[in-house]
Amino acid sequence: MEFVLLIFLPILAAFFVPMLFKRIKAIHTGWFVLFVPLSLFIYYIGYIGITMNGETAVSELSWIPSLGISFVSYIDGLSLLFTLLITGIGALVVLYSIFYLDKNREKLNNFYVYLLIFMTAMLGVVQSDNVISLYLFWELTSISSFLLIGYWNTRDRSRFGALKSMMITVFGGLMMLGGFVLLSIMGGTYSIRELIANSSTLIGHEFFVLALVLILLGAFTKSAQFPFYIWLPDAMEAPTPVSAYLHSATMVKAGLYLVARFTPLFAVSEVWVWLVTGIGLLTLFWGSVFAVKQTDLKAILAFSTVSQLGLIMSLLGAGSVAYHSDDPIFKFAIFAAIFHLINHAVFKGSLFMIAGIVDHETGTRDIRKLGGLMSIMPISFTVAFIGSMSMAGLPPFGGFLSKELFLQSMLAIRSFDLFNFGTWGILFPVIAWIASVFTFIYSFYFVVRTFMGKKKKEALPITPHEAPLGMLISPVILASLVVAIFFIPNLVGKWLVKPAVVAIQPDLYNHPSDVAIQVAAWHGFAAPELWMTITLVAVGTILFITMARWKNLYEIQPHYLSLNALYDSIMVLSESGMNKLSRFYMTGLIRSYLIYMFVFIVSITTATLFIRDAFKLDMSSMAPVSIFGVMTAFILVSSVCMVVFAKTRLAAIIALGAVGYSVALFFIIFKAPDLALTQLVIETVSVALFLLAFQRLPRLKDHGESKGLRLGNLLVAASVGITVTLVALSAHSQKFIPSISKFYKETVATEAGGGNIVNVILVDYRGFDTLFEIAVLAIAGIGVIAMIRLRHNRKENTNENK
Repeated sequence: MEFVLLIFLPILAAFFVPMLFKRIKAIHTGWFVLFVPLSLFIYYIGYIGITMNGETAVSELSWIPSLGISFVSYIDGLSLLFTLLITGIGALVVLYSIFYLDKNREKLNNFYVYLLIFMTAMLGVVQSDNVISLYLFWELTSISSFLLIGYWNTRDRSRFGALKSMMITVFGGLMMLGGFVLLSIMGGTYSIRELIANSSTLIGHEFFVLALVLILLGAFTKSAQFPFYIWLPDAMEAPTPVSAYLHSATMVKAGLYLVARFTPLFAVSEVWVWLVTGIGLLTLFWGSVFAVKQTDLKAILAFSTVSQLGLIMSLLGAGSVAYHSDDPIFKFAIFAAIFHLINHAVFKGSLFMIAGIVDHETGTRDIRKLGGLMSIMPISFTVAFIGSMSMAGLPPFGGFLSKELFLQSMLAIRSFDLFNFGTWGILFPVIAWIASVFTFIYSFYFVVRTFMGKKKKEALPITPHEAPLGMLISPVILASLVVAIFFIPNLVGKWLVKPAVVAIQPDLYNHPSDVAIQVAAWHGFAAPELWMTITLVAVGTILFITMARWKNLYEIQPHYLSLNALYDSIMVLSESGMNKLSRFYMTGLIRSYLIYMFVFIVSITTATLFIRDAFKLDMSSMAPVSIFGVMTAFILVSSVCMVVFAKTRLAAIIALGAVGYSVALFFIIFKAPDLALTQLVIETVSVALFLLAFQRLPRLKDHGESKGLRLGNLLVAASVGITVTLVALSAHSQKFIPSISKFYKETVATEAGGGNIVNVILVDYRGFDTLFEIAVLAIAGIGVIAMIRLRHNRKENTNENK
C-alpha cells in the first residue's frame, strides 16, 4: 500500500464518527477516534531508523497528471518530526478530550469530525512535495481550524475568533499561492525537491525576491508573527483540547515548517535572512512583553505561544547565515530551532491542558480569582510547575537547553559581517535577553498566581478539586517528556533533531552523523550565555516581585492604537464598502445583470482577439452571396427592427414569426431542407402558442426608459452582435484542425447505417445530447402541467369557499 494514502486516514475515519456518535451512546466517541492518531504515530515511528541513516521515503498518488499535480508524500527528517508531533500529541489531545468534553452535553460528532479533518490537513502540509497539493492542505487547515475555533458557535467570541483566524490565515495562504505560482514559473516544476535542487538557476530571476516575500507572508500569518499574531489570542475561545493541539504542535507550527522547508532555496537571499530573523525577534519581544499584561490563563499562554514562535522563527533566520559563512558557530541556530520546537510542543501542550483543568475544576480562567490551588490540585500544580519552568528556561527541564542554544546563536550572529549584521547585529542578543526576562516573568506569573498564595474559594464559581485521573494522563506524559529531554537531549538530537537539520540544510550536511552538535547543560563559567541566564533570572525575579508597581504602564497604550483596533476598523470599512458596492450593482433587475455579463464577455473576447492578434479574415473559402441571400437578410434585419419598435403585442408576435421564417429561408438557400423544415415547424408552433396566449399577455407599455438608457441597451446589443460576428469570421478564417463534417460524410452510411446525415448526427453521434434535451423538455413539460393543475386546484378551492 502506498503510504501517501495514510494522510487521508483521519478524514476517512471522520465519515464514521457521526454514525458512532449516534449509534453507540454508552461509550465516548473519543475512544474510537483515539485509534487513528495512535496507530499513525506507531506506524511513523518506524521511519526514524530510515531518517537517522540519511535516507528518505517517497510515495505518490496521481491527481492531475496532465498538469503535473499529484499528492506526493515525502518523508525526510523534517517532515517525520512534524508528523510525529501531529500524531503523537494528537493522540494525547484526543485522550484528554475524552474526559474534558461531556458526551451527554457536547456535539462530539462535530468536534471529532473537525479534528480529524484538521489532522489530515496538517499531515498533508508537512508531507507534501508538490506545492499545489501543499496549498490545498494549507487552506484546509484554515477551514478546519475555523470550525474548531468556532465549535461553540452560540458564543459571539467563538464566532469572532474563528472568523478572525480564517481571514488572516487565508489572506496569507493566497499570498503564498502567488509565491508558489511564481516558483513554478521560474523552475518549471511544482516539486519542492526539484526547485531546491535547481535553486542556483532561480536566484537571479526577477521574480525570486517577490516569491520569497509572498511565501513568507503565508508563513508569518499562519505562525502568528508580528503584526499578524492578533488572531491567535482570540482563537483561545476554542475548547481547551483544540487550543492544546492547534497552538502547541500543529497549526501555528505550519508556518515554521514552511520556512524550514524553503530555507535551502531562499537562505542565500539577504531579504530572507533579515526578514525571518528580524520579524522573529520582534515577535518574540512583543509576545513576551504583552503576555504579562493578560489576566486569562489561556490568553497568557496565547501570547507566550506568540513569543515562543518568534524565538523559533528567529533561530531559523539566524541559521540561514550558515549559507554565507564557513564558521561552524552559525550552524547551531537551526539545531536550536528544531530542538526548541520539540521542547515547546511538549511543555506548551501540558500547560494548555492544565489551563483547561483549572477552568474545568474551578469554573474560571481569570488569574485574579485564582490562587492557593497547590494543596487542592497537587498533580496539576506539579505539571504546571514543570511546564512553566521549562518555558522560563530553567534547569533541570528541556527548555533550559534550547534556551541556552538560542542565546548562544544570538551572540554568535554579532560576528557575521555581511548584510550590515556587523552594525545592527549587536541588537539581536540585547532584544533576545530582554524578551527572555519577560518570558521568565510570565512563566512565573502563570504558575505562582494560579497555584500559590492565598486561597480565594469565595471568588470561584465552583468548589475547586483535583482533576480526574483520565484528564491528568496526557499532561503528565508531556511533563515527563519535558524532564526526560533535559537528561537525554543527545538521544533526542540523534533520533529527531539531526535528521531534521540535514533536511533543512542539505547543502551543508550529507548525513545526520555530519551534524557534530552535542547538547550539554553546563559549558563552564566562561560561557556568556550562562551569565545572560543568571542576569535575566535576577532581573526577572525583581520585576516579578514588583509587578504591581509597574504593570499599570500597560494602560498607557490606548486601545484605538492597537493592532486589534486596526483589524476591527479594516473589517468595518470593508463591510460598509462592500455593502455600498453590492447595493450599487445588485439592482434586482435581470436586464442590469445581463448588461454586466454582456459587457464583460464583449470586453474580454474582443480584447483577447486583438491583443493576442487572434483575429483573421479570410474570404477565399466563402461561397458567393446570391440576390436571394441579400433579400432574405434584409427581411431578417427588418423583422428584428419591427420586434424592437413594435407598439402592440400582435405586431411584435407577427414580426417575431417573420424572423423565424427568414432563418428557415436561409436554410433553404444553403440547401439544408431538414433544418429548414425543423425551423418552420418550431416557428409555426411558437407563433401559434403566442397567439393562443395573446389574451393573457400584458399590453406593451412605455416603462419610462430614458433615451440614454435605450442608447446604452443599443450599444450593448450591437457590441454583442459584432463580437459574435468577429469570432465567427475569425474561427472560419483560421482552422487549425480539419472539419469534422468530412468524418460525418464518410461514416454516416458505412458506420451508422443511415442516409440522412442530420438525423444520424442527432440520434447516433450526439445521442446523449439529444436524450438530455428530451429530458429537459420533459421536465419542463411536467413543471408546466404541475403549475396548471395547481392553479386549477386553487380556483376550485376558491369556488368551494364561496
